[in-house]
Amino acid sequence: MLKLWRIPGCPLWLTWLLQTSPGIISPIEAKQRKGKGAVGAYGSERTSQSLQDFPVVDSEEEAEEAFQKDLSQWRKDPNGGKKKPKYSYKTVEELKAKGRIGKQLSAPQKELSQVKVIDMTGREQKVYYSYSQISHKHNIPDDSPQQPLGKDSKPQGFALPELEHNLQLLIDITEQEIIQNDRQLQYERDMVINLTHEIQKISEVLTHEETAIGNLSKVLEMVEECERRMMPNCSNPLTLDECAKIFGTLQDKYYEEYRMSDRVDLAVAIVFPLMKDYFKNWDPLKDCTYGTDVIAKWKTLLENDQLLSLSGQDLTTDAFHRLMWEIWMPYVRNIITQWQPRNCGPMVDFLDSWVHVIPVWILDNILDQLIFPKLQKEVENWNPLTDTVPIHSWIHPWLPLMQARLEPLYSPIRNKLANALQKWHPSDSSAKLILQPWKDVFTPGSWEAFMVKNIVPKLGMCLHELVINPHQQHMDAFYWVVDWAGMISVSSLVGLLEKHFFPKWLQVLCSWLSNSPNYEEITKWYLGWKSMFSDQVLAHPSIKEKFNEALDIMNRAVSSSVGGYMQPGARENIAYLTHTERRKDFQYEAMQERREAENMAQRGIGMAASSVPMNFKDLIQTKAEEHNIVFMPVIGKRHEGKQLYTFGRIVIYIDRGVVFVQGEKTWVPTSLQSLIDMAK
Repeated sequence: MLKLWRIPGCPLWLTWLLQTSPGIISPIEAKQRKGKGAVGAYGSERTSQSLQDFPVVDSEEEAEEAFQKDLSQWRKDPNGGKKKPKYSYKTVEELKAKGRIGKQLSAPQKELSQVKVIDMTGREQKVYYSYSQISHKHNIPDDSPQQPLGKDSKPQGFALPELEHNLQLLIDITEQEIIQNDRQLQYERDMVINLTHEIQKISEVLTHEETAIGNLSKVLEMVEECERRMMPNCSNPLTLDECAKIFGTLQDKYYEEYRMSDRVDLAVAIVFPLMKDYFKNWDPLKDCTYGTDVIAKWKTLLENDQLLSLSGQDLTTDAFHRLMWEIWMPYVRNIITQWQPRNCGPMVDFLDSWVHVIPVWILDNILDQLIFPKLQKEVENWNPLTDTVPIHSWIHPWLPLMQARLEPLYSPIRNKLANALQKWHPSDSSAKLILQPWKDVFTPGSWEAFMVKNIVPKLGMCLHELVINPHQQHMDAFYWVVDWAGMISVSSLVGLLEKHFFPKWLQVLCSWLSNSPNYEEITKWYLGWKSMFSDQVLAHPSIKEKFNEALDIMNRAVSSSVGGYMQPGARENIAYLTHTERRKDFQYEAMQERREAENMAQRGIGMAASSVPMNFKDLIQTKAEEHNIVFMPVIGKRHEGKQLYTFGRIVIYIDRGVVFVQGEKTWVPTSLQSLIDMAK
């Protein structure tokens, strides 16, 4: 008997046909159902082999599955079945944080966020209570006609847009109320803190005002006590020392009240009468330091510190300046009108004692308006020929105090001195005693002009009258001239010697050499005259040239005496003298140049610290570098044990700070400047 296997979802005839049809390679496979439900209750029951052989799904099977699916939809919503709703929560803290962020908006923005908005963009006007509600405008239902559902669209199961809008509106209003309440609460808290601080400040101000009132009351009591003791009939009158103690107490304990008070009126009423009584018998020239300590003490008590930087003389705001001008100044003005300018010592001592106490403008007034006119009038009356008191004795003591204020007096003084010197002769040394104190007072230009006009011509006449006699020399006239070496300039003295002395001196030397002289006497005579001049004068090029000319004359004299009688050793002595004198000159020049280099190095002028010359060789090296001259040692060459050097095209050596240049027959000393000129 033929057994047929039941194929789920397949008609019986088709099952029979499939199992009985020829050509079936594999037998029909069976698939066990999962449970005891009906056919198709557990989905498709096709085997994997069936799916491979027949991949097309049966349309009846699809229809059955669709029916089962539709059958189960009667208890589900149209959107695909019952789903658990998702809720969105906002806590109060989140709303507060959102409100604090929005609090940073400016006041106009806050007002705009709460403004009433009327929307007329639709068919009907709608009212919103904030701009934020416009973002929910799409949730507000409108009256636009409903569009017909499409073929595939499904109708909504539960849609109430009006209710959703109202609920959202209530939620927004509630959120705004929570935010506003939080802001109001924070504002109230801040207000409490501010009011607390304000209470503290007001309490401090109140305490300060109470303290100030107490201090002012005490100050008022002290002032009233001073006024009471200033009464004429008071049994215990106020003294100046007690008044100073009271003002000192006011300044130390009640400084703010004292500084803010009207010190001028207070001092005028209390201090001025006491100070006037204190100075009533005072003579400034007899007791110049009387009252300096008292005035210095009152200066610290009364002087307005704010006026010190301005150096003003506002008598209405500075009690001390007014005290000095109204009480102290009349005594000084009275004594100066009776003072004789030639008796300058007491007046100078008086002002020196008070210069650090009195205000600057009062000192200027004394010097400009009182002292200077008296001195000017006295200078006009001064006669240098008849007055026995030198003018510098009563003018120069004023230099530390008056300084440039005395400049207008110098011109008439020079004119009077010039008139007095018209008949003066250099033999009168009193002129030097009168003029010497003025050398550092007059300006260098005016002093030199005065000397050239009034003194140098007189000295020139004196030198012109000088007679040079080697056998019987009178040196008075020469001493009179040389004695002015510190008064007139070196150039003026050198000019006098060149014009009035050396021509006669060289002429006498030539005459002496032409008469078979004793060269030892000539040498002594030469050295004697040279010793009469100072080193500063001898260092002048013109003077050195004149003495070198004398040496050349003596050398020519001993060289030209061929065949005649010649003193033994004269030629050698003159050569030695020449060599020694020139060596001294060059040593002096080298010493001066080294001193100049050291001074420049100390002042830091012209060269860095690393290039400061330490010896004479370094100085020569520096000068060579400055003038682009090659200075280097000659290898293997020495003279008398001294290293030879090339300085440009010149061969030199250095011995004890002196440069020697190779001449035709011997080595000649020379100065550094001459060496540079020869190298160029």
